[in-house]
Amino acid sequence: MDFKSSDTLPGPRTEDHLPQTAQAAVKIVIVGGFGVGKTTMVGSVSEIRPLTTEETMTQAGVGVDDDYGSETKTATTVAMDFGRISITEQLVLYLFGTPGQERFWFLWNGLFEGALGAVVLIDTRRLEVSFDVIGRLEERGVPFVIAVNSFPDGPRYPVEDLRAALDLSPEIPIVECDARRRASSRDTLMTLMRFLHSLATTGSPA
Repeated sequence: MDFKSSDTLPGPRTEDHLPQTAQAAVKIVIVGGFGVGKTTMVGSVSEIRPLTTEETMTQAGVGVDDDYGSETKTATTVAMDFGRISITEQLVLYLFGTPGQERFWFLWNGLFEGALGAVVLIDTRRLEVSFDVIGRLEERGVPFVIAVNSFPDGPRYPVEDLRAALDLSPEIPIVECDARRRASSRDTLMTLMRFLHSLATTGSPA
């Protein structure tokens, strides 16, 4: 398509502009297995229109992707989700949601670069899919908190039982989260920020 000199291209929406008061930006990754709610969380909490890379699921994934508990899903993230939220007038978080299907995990290394911390979303119906996720974060030294996403048919366990099942050290926060609700997702991010602050100020969690 040819554009004339008088033609104008659409720019970012006014609400997508970075606040002028912003002084610091932090990269956070939202990780977890397939279907745990990463795209939902980024979309619910982002103050800008989130960027998603969802594609329709096809027969090619049958027998390859683990869709247990997510059989009604018709689309899946194949690269990343991206959003932004202002925690304060000065602090902005850039959110990167990782693809959950294991065949796309090779993209994680790039998404982890420069990340200050991570939220690990877990589904209590499929705790085992979180083991490799947590292991990759530990290998790269990325601090993280655990967010138990609320699914209507998901079993509920005491926090200490979850900590033992996931083999987590006592200082790592575990919180409940409803990824569909902005307030709940924001509270989860605030838990991560408080955890990161305690690491930065004391060298260990408060």
